[in-house]
Amino acid sequence: MTIDAIFKTYEQALNANDLETILGLYGSEPVFMPQHAPALVGRAAVCAGYAQVFATIKLAIRFEIHEIEVAGDWAWARTSSSGRTRILAAGVDVEEGNNELFILRRESGVWKIHRYLFATTRPRA
Repeated sequence: MTIDAIFKTYEQALNANDLETILGLYGSEPVFMPQHAPALVGRAAVCAGYAQVFATIKLAIRFEIHEIEVAGDWAWARTSSSGRTRILAAGVDVEEGNNELFILRRESGVWKIHRYLFATTRPRA
C-alpha cells in the first residue's frame, strides 16, 4: 500500500469507526499521541485509545496531505483534517479541524504508521 493510500484508508476507517482496519495500518510498536492525553504506547494501548474515541464521538472528516518525505524505510507526512464530529453523549455536531504529523516505517516491505500526533485547529470553548 502506498503512503497516500494509507491516509485514504485511515480516513475511511475513522469515519466508519473501523478499529480493525485502523490497527492494521499501525506497525508493531506504535505510539499514538492524541492531544490533551498521555501518549498511547504499544498495540494494546492504541487499540484501547481508538475504542474510547469511537465510544464517545462519530467522525465525518477528510484528510489533506501537505507533504510526504521518504528516507529509506522511514517516512513522515504532514496532513490536516477537517469536517464534523458528533459528540455522542450530547448528540451535538461540532466543526472539526486538526494538524497531524505521521511517522511511518516500512515493516517487512509494507508501510505502517509508527507514530501519530495531532492537534486541533478548532479548540472547543
